[in-house]
Amino acid sequence: MNDTVLLTRDGSVATLTLNRPDALNTLDHPMIDALVMHTVAIAGDDSVRVVVLRGAGRHFMAGGDIRTFAAHLGETPATRSAGFARMVGRLHAAIENLHRMPHPVVGCVHGAVAGFGLSLMNACDLVVAADDAYFASAYRQLGLTPDGGGSWSLPRLAGMRRAMEIFLLGERFGAAEALAFGIVNRVVPAAELDTATDALVRTLATGPVLALRNAKRLVRESMARTLSEQLEAEAASFGACTGTADFVEGVTAFLAKRPPQFERD
Repeated sequence: MNDTVLLTRDGSVATLTLNRPDALNTLDHPMIDALVMHTVAIAGDDSVRVVVLRGAGRHFMAGGDIRTFAAHLGETPATRSAGFARMVGRLHAAIENLHRMPHPVVGCVHGAVAGFGLSLMNACDLVVAADDAYFASAYRQLGLTPDGGGSWSLPRLAGMRRAMEIFLLGERFGAAEALAFGIVNRVVPAAELDTATDALVRTLATGPVLALRNAKRLVRESMARTLSEQLEAEAASFGACTGTADFVEGVTAFLAKRPPQFERD
């Protein structure tokens, strides 16, 4: 049984837990398979409203498992290059699933967030970080370039200059800097990480389903659209949302001066 990533459910909330704590949750071949398998399953499950991504033990993820890399050092350069390209290509299916699934994805990070761990965190829609979290691209030190969409997501989140600094210099930075860079949404004391994440997740899980899903989709797709295309997409989404019971409840609650009670799972 592949338990390198655990998938658990609490009602409409699905939680993915990276589960190699003794290895700092570093990425190996079984974890790649598990990430792809679970993200495919969650993406197609309409009963899910929110996804949480977290790491077991003392760290979120410290990147790739260097021992896995070392096992290929005896291969010819051509064989090694082709094998690693296939591995990363397979891994990237999980990143696409996180981006494209309709459900909001909340990253809950602590300890080391490095290499692919940084890219994986940046694939989330919202991120809550413990104040003990520390971040690094970690590719430079291994003579590598980013994977996991890191070179796509980081410039969009932190800006071109900051992304260049993080990737080219490879320096480690802390949670306060990550917040200032715009790659995490909130920083909380480590002891309060679970509570703060749960509060954010419950806000999402009890929100208007179509509105939140469409808002994620609109933002995600906006970078590839012209203004006119985005305006057309916004109009279509706005119209679709007005056809839901959640819209009726939202307007009714506003006029009655009470909190809305959107449809539950």
